[in-house]
Amino acid sequence: MISFQPTEEQALIADSLDAFARDVLRPRARAVDEAGAIPDDILQQGWELGLIGAAIPEAYGGSGGERSPMTGAIVLERLGTGCASLGSAIMAASGFVNALLDFGTDEQKREYLPLFTGAAPHFAGLALQEPQWGFGPDALRTTAERRGKGWVLSGAKRLVPFGDRSSHFLVVARRDERIDAFIVPRDTKGLSVAPESGTMGLKPLPTARLDLDRVELPGAARLGGEAGIDTARLLNLLRVGSAALAVGISRIVTDTAILYARERIAFGEAIGKKQAIAFMLADMHIECDAMRLMVWKAASQLEQGMDATKASVLAQDYVRRRAMKVADDGLQIFGGHGFIRDLPLEMWLRNTRAVTLLDGPVAI
Repeated sequence: MISFQPTEEQALIADSLDAFARDVLRPRARAVDEAGAIPDDILQQGWELGLIGAAIPEAYGGSGGERSPMTGAIVLERLGTGCASLGSAIMAASGFVNALLDFGTDEQKREYLPLFTGAAPHFAGLALQEPQWGFGPDALRTTAERRGKGWVLSGAKRLVPFGDRSSHFLVVARRDERIDAFIVPRDTKGLSVAPESGTMGLKPLPTARLDLDRVELPGAARLGGEAGIDTARLLNLLRVGSAALAVGISRIVTDTAILYARERIAFGEAIGKKQAIAFMLADMHIECDAMRLMVWKAASQLEQGMDATKASVLAQDYVRRRAMKVADDGLQIFGGHGFIRDLPLEMWLRNTRAVTLLDGPVAI
């Protein structure tokens, strides 16, 4: 049997986040985008929802909930309907925490997971992106070398969310023919952190560049210990996370365009009654459902421990193309008003481009 119904708990989470997105995130999205900074009070409110610590076991101070990529996809879609920048900020630590939950040794979980169970937000960044043209996770230039019982990391990373205040970084690096991840404390010798100027989309989200000049680490810094990590799963969790956030943006674009098409009168009737507009809106609605189902399929396979690479890559590729089309069509329905900064259409278009290009801001 295939079920497309969320569990009772997931439905409650979705309803709660729909209200949070509508009442807290959406009213402040434009001002936050213009200011180019994430307000501390929003971070605190998001942290108090318990989204980061929900799956951390009670033994480490967390809520002890089930580790669920499906729930993660639902959460990110809902946050995306409010504000992709604020949603990414609230979930910025998910890449670090979820990787620890999935691959960390008992010692690593005991040392690091309690950092994320306090009353105030705590940040640790996943460092995947690199500053070279044509970057891809299969062509990492950051390297890890064995030195005795420890490791030496060399290379550069960029677009690390909240790198300006992260206590630790999870640096993804190539070692011979495999990929590993290493926990690097901020004050490690040889590591330098510099703020970046920002991107076209997700403007308020602070990002940083990391330069690793032969950074020496103990053997225990390798995530997963001798077993290492399941690289494919790590990358798939990131792919589906960004795709879920993009689906959320597509939903709010479509809902807003439908309302506008009902109210905007041209040549004596609502523009939504014109076939060209009505067909465009129908296609946008269809694409939102199609994207969501592809994201859910990949998330479901990840939840079941299956190899979800095919489903994740297909979902990512489809969402990258269709979410941009939905955002552009929404802007076109608003006509000249879509280009005016008083309305959020141009912001949604920029944010869609950002989340469909980047792997790493959030993970399910």
